[in-house]
Amino acid sequence: MKVFIILGFSAAIAFTAVFFSFLQLGKDILFETEGNCITEAIQKGSSLVDYAAHYALKRNIQGRGISAPALLLAFSKFPEQESQDISQAAERMEMSIQVLKQKVCQKHKRSLHPTDLLSADLLTTIANISGCLPYMLPPKCPNNCVANKYRLITGACNNREHPRWGASNTALARWLPPAYEDGLSQPRGWDPSIRYNGVQLPLVREVTKTIIHASNEAVTEDNMYSDIIMVWGQYIDHDIAFTPQSTSRTTFLNGMECQTTCEKQNPCFPIKVTTNDTLSTGMDCLPFYRSSAACGTGDHSILFGNLSALNPRQQINGLTSFLDASTVYGSTPAAENKLRNLTSKEGLLKVNAKYYDNHREYLPFTDQIPSPCAQDLNASEGERIECFMAGDSRSSEVTSLAAMHTLWLREHNRMARALKNINGHWSAETVYQEARKIIGALHQIITLRDYIPKIIGPDAFNLYIGPYAGYDPTLNPTVSNVFSTAAFRFGHATIQPIVRRLNAQYLDDPEFPNLHLHEVFFSPWRLIKEGGLDPLLRGLLAHSAKLQVQDQLLNEELTEKLFVLSNNGSLDLSSLNLQRGRDHGLPGYNDWREFCGLPKLETHTDLNTVITNRNVTEKIMELYHNPSNIDVWLGGLVEDFLPGARTGPLFACIIGQQMKALRDGDRFWWENDNVFTEAQKHELKKHSLSRVICDNTGISEVPGDAFQLGKFPQDFKHCANIPGMNLEAWKEFYQEEEICGTPKSVENGDFVYCSETGKSTVTYSCQYGFQLQGEEQLTCTSKGWNFEAPACIDINECENKINPPCSPSAECINTKGSYKCLRTDPHKLAEDGRTCIAYIRKVLYVYRKLRALTMTKLSYSCK
Repeated sequence: MKVFIILGFSAAIAFTAVFFSFLQLGKDILFETEGNCITEAIQKGSSLVDYAAHYALKRNIQGRGISAPALLLAFSKFPEQESQDISQAAERMEMSIQVLKQKVCQKHKRSLHPTDLLSADLLTTIANISGCLPYMLPPKCPNNCVANKYRLITGACNNREHPRWGASNTALARWLPPAYEDGLSQPRGWDPSIRYNGVQLPLVREVTKTIIHASNEAVTEDNMYSDIIMVWGQYIDHDIAFTPQSTSRTTFLNGMECQTTCEKQNPCFPIKVTTNDTLSTGMDCLPFYRSSAACGTGDHSILFGNLSALNPRQQINGLTSFLDASTVYGSTPAAENKLRNLTSKEGLLKVNAKYYDNHREYLPFTDQIPSPCAQDLNASEGERIECFMAGDSRSSEVTSLAAMHTLWLREHNRMARALKNINGHWSAETVYQEARKIIGALHQIITLRDYIPKIIGPDAFNLYIGPYAGYDPTLNPTVSNVFSTAAFRFGHATIQPIVRRLNAQYLDDPEFPNLHLHEVFFSPWRLIKEGGLDPLLRGLLAHSAKLQVQDQLLNEELTEKLFVLSNNGSLDLSSLNLQRGRDHGLPGYNDWREFCGLPKLETHTDLNTVITNRNVTEKIMELYHNPSNIDVWLGGLVEDFLPGARTGPLFACIIGQQMKALRDGDRFWWENDNVFTEAQKHELKKHSLSRVICDNTGISEVPGDAFQLGKFPQDFKHCANIPGMNLEAWKEFYQEEEICGTPKSVENGDFVYCSETGKSTVTYSCQYGFQLQGEEQLTCTSKGWNFEAPACIDINECENKINPPCSPSAECINTKGSYKCLRTDPHKLAEDGRTCIAYIRKVLYVYRKLRALTMTKLSYSCK
């Protein structure tokens, strides 16, 4: 897959070389005697970093589209282009710094330290070279009427004073300082010689096997809530948080593949296993990739700001933090552009061009062909059903999640068609934005009204969230690291090992029998070829969720068979969660209890006061020895539930505080003044997840509350009795401007009407890949529109030298609204006999510059 062919090695060489070239050209920075040392540093860095890159995923797809579990995880965690650019920018600088830290200059009786080389004048230059600088500066917020009417797709500028709060591709919030072993970036448990309260931290896989793992048969059914409550939790998590893994697949310093090494070298943080472990594949570890660092944090934070106050490593949220249905629309302009049907006059989203579900729409397939999703082994030769494409890259992980994404794609298009029918004068852009605004509001309502109170209980809801009192611009809505990495992962303990599919009478369907969870990982073909959405949704509505019981946490489908599509090995979701918490530097369990005002637990006896299952507390103390050592995800998971809740006091606190921040810190929250009219709010409150299912499937009978478990037919209602919105509340009285008339349409763009200070105005925007030339906003005056309509001019993406759109091994060709990457052989030696074609042109320039400066003969070879 071409998106995975990213020659990080070349990028490392390029930016390390550019880094040093600037230092050389500084004249006052280096002595002439160190020239050879710098060249040696570059050569050393080149050989050590060697291919810190993704391999083409298609090389790892075996047979009929079967991928190794770690590669499936990498696919689902692979970031959108902008997140990828940020990750790579941070890693470029990290690689350069690590090369500098190597003792390659010992023969000069000194080792180079970055602070020896940097002058104040070069700091901004280096940040710019790395590609970090554009992402560290405040975004430019639009100043027009529409910016107050619709949220930006990136979430930026929601808060006028803090425009990066809640925006995509910014660092997760820290509610407590991170706990790294070196105070900067090294995860807890990285160095086995370091002790915590006198003992080593336990291996995460041992924690899983001893405490968390449960058999598929060890399931206690939740007698209150249906299985769809688990799906909604996962879906909403994917609306507000996505932390991309490192874009590199090999270690920076020695070029070892993370798949084949158990050495702890960034970005590899392998999970150690024993030889008799069921997940053992002949190695002593499972591969694990560290999350991408945010620019200006971690090892290279010395380059920014006060050199004496290092910034600890932070992780990126690739999504907007807001509850804004980014699962449907994406969180960057590029992602949004791929998802929209820009030829439609109704503001529609793209749908699958090949398959339909009883005349209803499916998600489109990803444009990354071939994708790693599983294939029907009984399909005819050459027939492929690819992974789906949605606003979040994880939409194909399991069929239930894909079904929820599909449901909301259909709801947007249904809503858009209805709005266009009511307001025929609306432009396609207006219809799209109004439908998007409604869909976002429904996500907020269903989550805060119907879902969260059931999870944290009424007491915690009143304590941490309470009634809505309006927008609070002092409250930071950014998703916190502990919420994303620990607290909201409580739902993994509510996942059933069995996927049920039911017929129209809510009975087992012999045509579509029950499946084990591992049989639906990355398997969109099962939706398309095995009955569509309806049987699966009926199974979710009519069967209970798994109850989170202290000695029945994650079933073996998750701890032994995660992302299994063949005999290529497996992953363990529990161990991934624990390792991710350590990777992110999350403080321990007691630190978070103190943060929430809960008593600190000092002893085994103290632990028994919050966990009634004595067998579980004994196992925890046997492994951790001290309650303060407990990983926060595990500690929060095993606490006794609060009354009427599905979490204990710690997670209820963290989830409650996060939800309040997401609500009160969002200027576009549906209840805030001037977001919707009172009539529109009244209609929005009528809607529900059950109504969405009624409107977008063939299911005719549903529970009144989709999350509440009931028996069919007595506890189900016919869809005719499920209330919904009357969109007439969105009807606009339209009278064409007598003086100005209808604004002129523009090619590759559109406009939105927006009244401001009693005047009729229109605001123009261009499709992704085009930029506006002319006035953005026009106002109707007594003489007509005050400006000529603007034009949308093609952007030449190939001119972007900081973050080139194509990989180093490809030539960029600009096209209308986009670009093409023409690939060359990344390992071919050029005619000069010394240059690998894959290298960035800038590398060639800098190498020649360095060679001229140092008069050192360089030798070249191709891997």
